[in-house]
Amino acid sequence: MAENTKWVISGAPHVHGPESVTKIMWGVVIALIPSFLVSVYFFGMQALLLTVVTVLSCLVFEYLINRFFFKRPCSLGDGSAMITGLLLALNLPSGLPLWMAIVGSLVAIGIAKWAYGGLGQNPFNPALVGRVFLLISFPAAMTQWAAPKALFGDPTRWTDALSGASPLGFAKEALKNGVPADKISEMMPYSDLFFGNMAGSMGEISAIAILLGGIYMLCRKIITWHIPVTFLGSAFLFSGILWLCSPDKFMDPVFHLLTGGIMLGAVFMATDMVTSPMTAKGKIIFGLGCGILTVLIRTFGAYPEGVSFAILIMNAFVPLINRGSTPKRFATCK
Repeated sequence: MAENTKWVISGAPHVHGPESVTKIMWGVVIALIPSFLVSVYFFGMQALLLTVVTVLSCLVFEYLINRFFFKRPCSLGDGSAMITGLLLALNLPSGLPLWMAIVGSLVAIGIAKWAYGGLGQNPFNPALVGRVFLLISFPAAMTQWAAPKALFGDPTRWTDALSGASPLGFAKEALKNGVPADKISEMMPYSDLFFGNMAGSMGEISAIAILLGGIYMLCRKIITWHIPVTFLGSAFLFSGILWLCSPDKFMDPVFHLLTGGIMLGAVFMATDMVTSPMTAKGKIIFGLGCGILTVLIRTFGAYPEGVSFAILIMNAFVPLINRGSTPKRFATCK
C-alpha cells in the first residue's frame, strides 16, 4: 500500500439499508388508514373534519417553527408531522371543538417536538403530549364521547350509549355504584368492542382495524413484537389476576384489551422509535411497565383510562432503561 494513501474516517452509520426515515413514517401513515376509515364509518363527517384540521394544523406549525425559529429546510416531506396529526386526531373524541384540536396540535408540534430540537430528539410522544394537555385543560370536552351511529338503532343494547360515556367510563361508574362486573359485561357485547361499535376516541374503537395496521408494520419491519406483546400481555395478566381475586369488583382482562386506547397505544404510540428503548430487552421492560401502569391507573386512579399517562411515564424512563439494557459492546467507556 502506498505511503501517501489517505483514509477518510466518517461518522456512523457505516452500513446503509433500503429503509429511510421518510419510508418508515409513510409506512406508519398507511398502517393508520384502517383505523381512520373505521372512525369515519362510525362517527361520520365530523371525524373526517377533525382529522383534516389536526393534520393541517400540525403541518402548518411544523413549517412555521422549522422555517422561522430554526431556519432549517422544510421537513414536511418526512411524514413525521402528518403522523403526529393523525395520531392526535385518533386520540380525540369526534365532537371536540376544532379550535381545541388546533391548540392540541400546537402543543404537540411546538412543545413536545420542537422545544427539544425536532424529530429524533423529543423524549415524549408528541401526539400523547397534545392529548394529555387537552385532557387536563378541557376535561369536559375531552370526555364527551359521541356514540357511533350503529348504536342509535338499538339504544337498549347499552343503557348509557346515548349519554356520552365510553365503555371504560361506564364500567368505572357502574362498579362504583355496586353493579357486578359480569352484569356490566353483559351490557356491552365483546363483538361490538372488537369491531368498533362503541363510544370512545376515534381511533381506539376498533381492535381489528388497529391489529391490521400492526400486522402491516410488523411485516414491513417498522416495529418489532416486543413492545406490543409485552404491553398487552402484562395488562392482560395483571387485570386477570385482579379479576380472579375479585370477579365482582374488577373487569375481566378481555374487556381491558378491547376497550379504551390500549390497542392503539401498544401498537402505534408505545412503539415510537424516538421515545422507546433501543434494545429488545429494553423494549420488553418498557412494554411491561406500560401495561402494568395502564391497569393500575384504570383500576385505582381517578381517570377511567390510563394508556396515555402510562406511556408518557415510561417515556421518561427510557434513558435509564437504555443505560441498563445496552450490551457491553455498546457501553460507554468510564
